[in-house]
Amino acid sequence: MKYASEAPNERAAELAARSATPASAPEEQHGTRNRVARSILDHGPSTAAELAQRLELTQAAVRRHLDTLVADGVVEPREKRVYGARGRGRPAKVFALTDCGRDAFDQAYDKLAVDALHWIEQSAGGGEAGRAAVAAFARARLAAQAEGYRGTIEAAAPGRRTEALADALSADGYAATARSAPVGEQLCQHHCPVAHAAERYPQLCEAETEVFSQLLGTHVQRLATIAHGDGVCTTFIPKTGKVEKADTSTTKTTTASASTAGRNPE
Repeated sequence: MKYASEAPNERAAELAARSATPASAPEEQHGTRNRVARSILDHGPSTAAELAQRLELTQAAVRRHLDTLVADGVVEPREKRVYGARGRGRPAKVFALTDCGRDAFDQAYDKLAVDALHWIEQSAGGGEAGRAAVAAFARARLAAQAEGYRGTIEAAAPGRRTEALADALSADGYAATARSAPVGEQLCQHHCPVAHAAERYPQLCEAETEVFSQLLGTHVQRLATIAHGDGVCTTFIPKTGKVEKADTSTTKTTTASASTAGRNPE
């Protein structure tokens, strides 16, 4: 009888221990999901395997969190974009932040930015004059921002200037990285604090592209933008074609490259 009476007590203790565990579990799981979303923000669209490696989690755990994030509308699955020749088999599935997911980070002032740009556009009379006024504002804003980057970039070795620009952009919240690419480099911005404003006013992307060209001393080409719906803002920097000063030919090259801002390559 003694052992029979102790058994229910032991069972009750076990159940109590189990019921106590989930109390902190939701909070812990929420924190891990935030880490998954933040990793996608910092590194761009990622596969479950890449996330698992970066966060030191199992792929099964990462997939569970991704399922929840997809259900909540924070991330969305996409086919992984392949540059160059595509190998055999189906492309890997990557997960990218949605607009809702990006809004969870530091985009609280996006509406204010859109309202301010709209005011500038209308104050100039709208139409072509209004668009030109927004473009002038965008160039002035980016030129001031670039002055804070110039010293760091000019101090870097020629082969590390794209990386120096990426570091400067990251300090301003753009989560930027530099990576090698065929016949050049790619500057990738995994976050854009003004993505919604740039979606409506592409002059912001165009001015940024021009500033990158001036800072790096070469023409550049914008391949993709978050504002256009891509997972990452991607700018191609060729190994050749350096320019010393902005002259007529430079302006033409930069303008042609800037015109691709906000659009995917065909």
